[in-house]
Amino acid sequence: MTAARKIRPAESLPIDAPGRRRLPILLRHAWYGLNQAFRRRIAHLGITPDQFTVMRTLLEAGGITQSKLTEQMSSDPNTVASLLERMEKSGLLERQPHERDHRAHRLDLKAEGKRKYQKAREIAIALQTEALSVLPEDEREHFLGHLALVADACRVAADKAPKRGR
Repeated sequence: MTAARKIRPAESLPIDAPGRRRLPILLRHAWYGLNQAFRRRIAHLGITPDQFTVMRTLLEAGGITQSKLTEQMSSDPNTVASLLERMEKSGLLERQPHERDHRAHRLDLKAEGKRKYQKAREIAIALQTEALSVLPEDEREHFLGHLALVADACRVAADKAPKRGR
């Protein structure tokens, strides 16, 4: 399959008809390909795509709590806790007592984390530019806007779904 496959007009077939494009598989293919490409391109830095996401989120939020980070990353608390522990051990971030909530810790990047983030950021920008280059330049923001709407709808659907054991 090529990146420049032809887009067919909307079909009147049911959403689950054989041969019809399906949102879950398209999102999975896009995410998997992007994640693997990024993982390989930043491997020399000794960080993972998830660690990059933590670094970016911490820098953009100006140091936040672990629970806020978990929410912003759309992840689960155990995964984030394990990720942060590894990052702390590798000298990328530090946990300080939170100034207002004594039960929480404030997360901040250390100098090494900021250095690796800057290098990985350049790679991320180049990869995103490469991936979006299959779309006409004047349609890229429109596509990202629609993708954000789909992501929000998926988050709402997840929030509405009953949690296990309830």
